[in-house]
Formats: sequence, C-alpha cells, structure tokens
Amino acid sequence: MAWAAKSLALTMKIDFVRLNRLDEEVLVVEIEGSCAQKPYLMTNSTLFPSRSLCRGTLFLVLISALLVTSSCSLFGTHKKVQVPPLLTPLVEANKTELINEVNRLAAVPSIHGKVDILFEDTSFADVGVAEKYKQADGTITLQRPGNVYLIIQVPFIATDIAQMTSDGQGFRVAVLQGEEKYRRFVKGTNNAQYEKLDLDGAPGEPTKKKKTMSGKETVNALSNLRPQHLTDAFMIRPITTGDSNFVFSQSEFFQEEPDVRLKAKKGARVVRGYYLLEEFAQPKGGDLQLMRRIWFDRVGEIRLARMQTFDDRGLMVADVAYLDEKPMGTDGRKLPSRIDITRPREHYRLSIAYQAPASVDLGREYKPEAFVLENRWQLPEVDLDARLNKRANSSQ
Repeated sequence: MAWAAKSLALTMKIDFVRLNRLDEEVLVVEIEGSCAQKPYLMTNSTLFPSRSLCRGTLFLVLISALLVTSSCSLFGTHKKVQVPPLLTPLVEANKTELINEVNRLAAVPSIHGKVDILFEDTSFADVGVAEKYKQADGTITLQRPGNVYLIIQVPFIATDIAQMTSDGQGFRVAVLQGEEKYRRFVKGTNNAQYEKLDLDGAPGEPTKKKKTMSGKETVNALSNLRPQHLTDAFMIRPITTGDSNFVFSQSEFFQEEPDVRLKAKKGARVVRGYYLLEEFAQPKGGDLQLMRRIWFDRVGEIRLARMQTFDDRGLMVADVAYLDEKPMGTDGRKLPSRIDITRPREHYRLSIAYQAPASVDLGREYKPEAFVLENRWQLPEVDLDARLNKRANSSQ
C-alpha cells in the first residue's frame, strides 16, 4: 500500500493519496493538493464484511482517486478568454440552390449607373507598400456577353479623366487629363498579356519608394486598368447544369473576419459561415482544373459573397467581393451595390459602388457600336499589339 501511494505521488507530482485505517469499520482516503480539502471517500465495513473484499475495493478507490486528481491538475486552473462569436442563424442550402443564386445574378442582361471608383496600386505589396488613389466619379454601362463603357471623372466638376470600352474582343482607353505627354489613346486585345505602361508610354520599372499620389499618377494608374476586367466581375458567367465538361463540389467554411455590422464596436471580429461551390473543368483524358471558387454567405440568407477565378495552372486570376446588396432599378431587384476587384497579376485593387442603387438602369438593350470608343480627341495612339509584335520580331 505504501508503494502504491509513493507511485501515485510521483505520477501526480503535486498530489498524493494517504490511506488511513481508523478502525476495523472505516477506511478513509484523503487527497491532498490543489483539489481537495476533505476526505474523498469512506467505505463502511458493513458494506464490505471481509478484509479480502475490502482490499479489492481499496484498489478501485485508489484508481478513482488517480482519475480525479488528474482531472483537477489539468482543468483546475482556468481563465475566461474572449473569442469572436459565430454569427447566426446559418441557413442551409444544397448544391442546386447555390447554383440558382449564381444564375439569379447572371440573369441581368445590362447595367447602367453612376458609380464611385476607388483604385489601389498593389505593385509593391511585397515590400509592404500599397498606393491608394483618391476617389473618382464614374458612369458605367455593361451588357452581356462582354461589353463595357466606363467614363471616369473628376469629382464635383464632371471633367473626364479617362474613357474606356471593351466589346468582348478588344479594348480601348482614352487618357484625357494631365500634361500633353500623358494624354494618349491605347488599343489592345482582351486576352493578350502586356507590360504595365509608364507615364511616357514605356514599360514601367518598379520602385520600392512610396510616392505621394498626384493627378498625373492617377491618370497613369487608370490608363493601365483593363475594361474587360469589369465585365468579368459584373457580368457573372452563369452555370449550365448537365454539362459533362464541368464538375461542381460543395463544402462549408468558417472564417474569422472584421465585424462590419452597423453597431459593431471598433476592432470587433466575428466568425462567419460560408458555403464554397468549386467549379472544375474536366477535359477529356486530362486532370480536373479548378476554374472558379464561389463563396456564399450563410448568415440569415444565402448570398453570393465572393468569386475567385483561376487559370489552367491553378493560379489566381481575380478575386471579386460582392458587398451590400440593395434593391436596384424600377423592379427593386436585389443586387450587390459595391463590387471590389483584386487582380494579383495586374497589381491593383478596384472598388466600384453605385451612388444611387435605386436609379440604376437594368435590362436596357444597347447597340454594339456603343461599346467601340473612337479617338475623336485626336490623341497620340499606342497600339499594344503592334508593340508586342515588334518586340517579338526583334527578339528572333
């Protein structure tokens, strides 16, 4: 018995068991340490008439004492810590319902409205520097499948800074402000890859020095914005069910994030529940390729919250957040009133918010020529395709 008590003392370190036989009738087990102040268990000999039975019971008592003291050592000391709360209620949905939500937003044929535009250059994000430009006013017109016309203006005085269009195949950008050398008319092809242009029209060289943004630099940033990136974000591609070339997978995800509710305290954080719907292309004889990862907010309702698109190597092309749904147009259709676009390869973030969601014009049909920008200002022209071909020929 003494050996058992010593063994227990070594195991528990701060607790030990002392067994006292007070008389023929009673056994007392006392636990000393951080968890007990009184005798732990008493066994009366009227229940165990023989000494052999009492010895067997004593072994069980010892094991029970070990378990209790172990739990006390592990959980006896505790303190309260604050953790972000999980937002509720969480709405359940199946794959079909998630696809229907995507197609609800994809059913909008055209959009026209006044917007606020905020541009952020992330070219130097790897050294902890991002350049945020001042907010500009704008007018945006989009029509499926890939048409866009964007006018960017100086706030309050309605002077055009730039105009840009895309007809789904090519794009055109007219830079209208700044010194003479900054004004130009840029043409290119949507699916081509070009280097970022500097203010003088030459490929830009990265600098790691943060600059104070001026009007000239704002013009430069907007001239490098590709209008087709807007159609990709605003004109969501619908999901066609029954197409054997695509496979869809549904999962759930919980993310800790800032609390953006109206009455939230500054710096407060919450846990929000999402469904993820992943779209895979399945080429014949090839591996599955992740094309899109679509996030659905589950708090209170099912709402399309975010869409990430990937190339054939699995690298992210765009990360688009859909925020603050509001009634739009004459029919009060609920659509995102703000869309944030992040393009990692082009090194920028763009936030576009409708100034008056109820005044947004939905569903009007525009002629194709409305999305072909002409150089009526007689600006110097920069043909990005011609420059790209010239460079390719000179390297041969």
